[in-house]
Amino acid sequence: MAIGRNTGQLIKKAALPALAILIIANFVGYAIVGTNGIMSWGDYRRLKEERSIELAHLEAEKARLAHRADLLDPKRADPDLADEMIRSELGLVRPDEVIIQLDD
Repeated sequence: MAIGRNTGQLIKKAALPALAILIIANFVGYAIVGTNGIMSWGDYRRLKEERSIELAHLEAEKARLAHRADLLDPKRADPDLADEMIRSELGLVRPDEVIIQLDD
């Protein structure tokens, strides 16, 4: 009986430290291998480089569209651009024009 009683007390005394070690090991594991852990820093750098390239393309597109919008300002519209847009949207062609289609 004394052996069973000592074993039970030993298990009760060891349960709390064992649980604390498991919890700490869980946090350490997530800190190393988790989605925001040390192992994913390289992936974050790669994603940052990809996103900065994408941002540069989007900023260039934004600048191009801003320039085109400036050309369409009603107070000082570019007649060539307006003529081009009207013809492409409405499909208008004058009888004396020759259309040459280019493959994009």
